[in-house]
Parts: sequence; C-alpha cells; structure tokens
Amino acid sequence: MDRRKTAISVVLMVAGAAAAPGLAAGLAWMTNAIVAHDPGQAALAGIVVAVLAVMVLTFGHFAHLAYFELSELAELDFDEQLIALSNGSVGIEHHERAEHADALTVLQQESRQFRVGLEALLNSIGLGLAVALTGVLLAMVNPWLLLLPLAAIPPLLTGRAAERVRDSARTATAESTRVALNLFHLSTSARLAGELRVFGLAGELRGRHTRLWADATRGLWRAHLAATWIRAAGQVIFALAYVGAVLLVVRDAIAGRRSVGEVVLVIALAAQVNQQVTTAVTLLQDLQRMSSAYRRLAGIRDVVAVAAHGDESPPDRLRDGIRLDDVGFTYPGTDAKVLSDVNLHIPAGATAAIVGENGAGKTTLVKLLCGFYRPTRGQVLIDGVDMRRIPIDAWRERIAAGFQDFVRYEFLAGETVGVGDLPRLDDEPEIRAALDRAQGSDVLEHLDDGLQTQLGKSFADGVELSGGQWQKLALGRALMRSSPLLLVLDEPTSALDPQAEHALFERYAEQARRVGEATGAITLFVSHRFSTVRMADLIIVVQDGRVVEVGDHSTLAASGGLYSELFALQAKAYS
Repeated sequence: MDRRKTAISVVLMVAGAAAAPGLAAGLAWMTNAIVAHDPGQAALAGIVVAVLAVMVLTFGHFAHLAYFELSELAELDFDEQLIALSNGSVGIEHHERAEHADALTVLQQESRQFRVGLEALLNSIGLGLAVALTGVLLAMVNPWLLLLPLAAIPPLLTGRAAERVRDSARTATAESTRVALNLFHLSTSARLAGELRVFGLAGELRGRHTRLWADATRGLWRAHLAATWIRAAGQVIFALAYVGAVLLVVRDAIAGRRSVGEVVLVIALAAQVNQQVTTAVTLLQDLQRMSSAYRRLAGIRDVVAVAAHGDESPPDRLRDGIRLDDVGFTYPGTDAKVLSDVNLHIPAGATAAIVGENGAGKTTLVKLLCGFYRPTRGQVLIDGVDMRRIPIDAWRERIAAGFQDFVRYEFLAGETVGVGDLPRLDDEPEIRAALDRAQGSDVLEHLDDGLQTQLGKSFADGVELSGGQWQKLALGRALMRSSPLLLVLDEPTSALDPQAEHALFERYAEQARRVGEATGAITLFVSHRFSTVRMADLIIVVQDGRVVEVGDHSTLAASGGLYSELFALQAKAYS
C-alpha cells in the first residue's frame, strides 16, 4: 500500500471532518456578531465560515481521489488471493464441494466490498474526530446534550443486527444464485450456441434461470425488508433524542439562558449528528461486510491451505516403479467406496493402460497417482516411498498429464503449448518438438502467424480452432516436459478419429519405451479404444472400484475374463 497516498487521504479526511463542527461554531459566532451589530466580528466570522465551508465541500472529494487507487489495489489484492487459494491447494477435493462453490460465489459478488471497506476504514478516522469535536461543542452549551451522540448507539446496534440478517440471506441464497449464474453463462456461451438451438433449450434454460433468480431474490428481499425494519427501530430512538435536544435549547433561548448563536450552533450540530449517525451506520455495515468477506476468505484458506508435508524428494529416475498397497478411496461427503482393495505394481519404464466400463474408477485412480486426492486407506508408493512423504509440488514437477476435459487456453498458440513446462514457455524449438511428438504440427499450418497467433474468440483478432485442433495443442502441452517420471494420458485424444489416435499412440509408445529405459519413466493412458490399449506393456482392468485383471493384451484376451469380453464386444462393433 502506498504510504504517501494513504497519509494524504487521512490528512484530507481528518481536515474535512474537523471542518464540519467548526463550520457550526463559525455560524454561531457570525450569528451572535450580527445580532450584536458588530460588523467587524461578523465579517471575520463570515470569512472563517466561507473557508470552512470550502473545506467541508472539497476535502472529502480530494481525499476520495487520493484513496481511489488504494481501493482499487485492495480489490485487486483480494482477487489475487482468491485466485491463489483456488489454485494453490494440495488437492482438488474442495473444488467438488457445493459449500465451497457457494462461498466462492458470495466472495465473487462481494469483491467490490474490499474496495468499499477500505474507504470505510479510512472514513471512520475522520468520523471519529468529527464526533469528538461535536460532543465537545454540545457539552459547552449544555452537558445534557451529550445524550444526543449517545443516542446514536441504538442505530449502530440495529444497523449491525440488520447486516447480520442480510449476510445470512446472502449465504442462504448462494446456491440458487450460483446455479442461476451458471445457467446464464450456458445460455450466452458461443461454444454451446449450436446445441442450444438444435434442442430448442433457450426457453428451458431461461425459465430455469428465472425461477432460480426469483428464489434468490425473494430470499434477499425478505432479508432486506426485515433489515429495514430493524434499522428503523434504531433511527426512531435517535429521532426522538434529536427532537428533544432542539426543544431543550429552544426552551433555554426563550428563557434567556441561551443566545441565538447557541441555538444556531445546536441546530447545526444536531443536523451533523444526524448525518454522522447515518454515515456511521453505513460505515459499520461496510466494515461488517468486509469482515464477513475476510472470514469467508479465511475459511477457504483453512480448507485449501493444507501443508505440503514431506521430507523426501522424488527420485531422479524410477527403479522399482509405482505400487498401490491396499488402496481404498471414498470421495469426501459420500459413503460409496469408489476404489477398494487396490493392490498394483506398475514397473519402472512400463507403458500401462487402464481399461474398464464407465464409472469403474479409472479416472479416480489417475487422480490418486497425480496427487489430486490422498487415499482414504492404504498407500501409493513411489520407488517404495509413501507419496505422502514427498512434497506434492515436487512430485507434480516430475509428472505430465493430458486430460479429456482439457482447457482451451486463449493465449498465443505457442504459449498454449508452452505452459506445459513454464520454464520453457517461450522456447519455440521445444514447443515445436512437443507438437511434433503430439502429431500436432499441422495445426500451425492453418495459423497465419504460427506460434504467435492469438487464439480464441474472446479477442477481436483471435482464431477459433476445431475441437481436434484444440486437443492436439493440449496433447502437445502434456508432452512439453522432457523427462517426467509419470506421464498420464486420460483419454486426451477423444476428439481424434480412431486411426489418428492409433497412429499417435503407436508412435508415442515407442518413444516412451526409449525414455523409460533411460529414466524408468512410466506412461499411463486411459482409453476406450482397444486398438490403442493393446499396445501397452501392462493392461490394468478395473471393475466396480477394484483391479480385477492385470497383464498384456495377448494374455488377457485369451483369459476369458472381463477384458476378453470387452475386447470381443468392441471388435464385433467394428466388424
């Protein structure tokens, strides 16, 4: 935070805040001088009033200009923290929890509150000084008038209670709001425009969006209505005190115990106290909302910031390979066992394939090997070392992966591939080599600026690729790292035709074997196409969360087991 700009903001706000009670005192001085027919004093008081009026009207504005950038930086810092927390965690478990998604939705909606909250924090300094000066001036007229600032306590308390009601409503309606926003994005996505029109889904999505948004709005409206009544109760108490203070001073003036200037002073200060109360309630709500946002942020930090414990470095090369010892896994928040009693050895240097019917547990097995989740039972051993003892960041630096649900990074074409190995993000020869290994060099032939072509429709000059072209870039990204200990390919070629997939894996399997001989690297791929699977040295068959068969294609095809059955069914479908 810029200390100079912060200091300027505070000085301007303090000066402007002090000028407001001073203006009331100046008006009283000028009034008394006019009543006393003292033109000299009246003129001097008039000059003071004019200067103070200018300070009141302008200093707050200049203070706002000074801290505007600070507020922008506060909001940017919040966004960066949220991004870091969302992507810097050890695993991805929290991303699949509805309550985490709800908290993110509320935080994204409240991101502006960090800017407003900083302004409220700075404004509260000036407000505190103004309240103190107002209290001193009121006490000089009549000590009983100090009850007027104290009457501001009920509005503050009711304002705080009202904000708690609204905050609870935002939490309660977060799921409806999140789903409604998701439906909005689906309805306005360019990628889905064709499918929405083919199935005529626009009206259905719009109707669901309207219902969900109406549910959320009703909940928020009820909360705002209740909060308004709560706040009104506190304001009524202050209004009675305000009227009482004015009547007290007017009575004393009629009795001759107070001057006309003192009456003007009290009326002016009473009006300022009213404004101070309104401002204080608003500032308190802003600070309360900022505090709630920070609590939610801290809650997310507690969930995701699990220390990456471990005192073992990943090996330079694999010698034994990867073993799963009595591994079981259940997704958090559920009771169903996704993996049970998994005992498996993938030898160093092997090219392995995982097959099985949908829902068998193939992808979950891959997630465990990548360290996205920890087993709920058993161990994953890397050359005999429990993966829990290896810092997860260090392990992920030694793996590479390509997934079916790959990301379409709308970067420059070269960067879209290069992010697979950030130290070589701009290394064009290595990027081209990775694309060549992925058989994706032909994609560049359709790009006018080659690797420097901007991709994606988000940019005016961006080029949109076909699904197969995006997938080739994603596979090139997965092959950027030159010496991973584990390469995972979870159906990364589903958008390619069977012949292209077969040619790609045949080529890469040969390369993987050569690399495996040198570093012990394991290549693990998941595919439904048995023409691809049969090239693997080791085929792992998964059924109902258990490894039921392990072996090469010839052995398993002749065994009469599940693999043989699935292979025969697919061969029949192609014949």
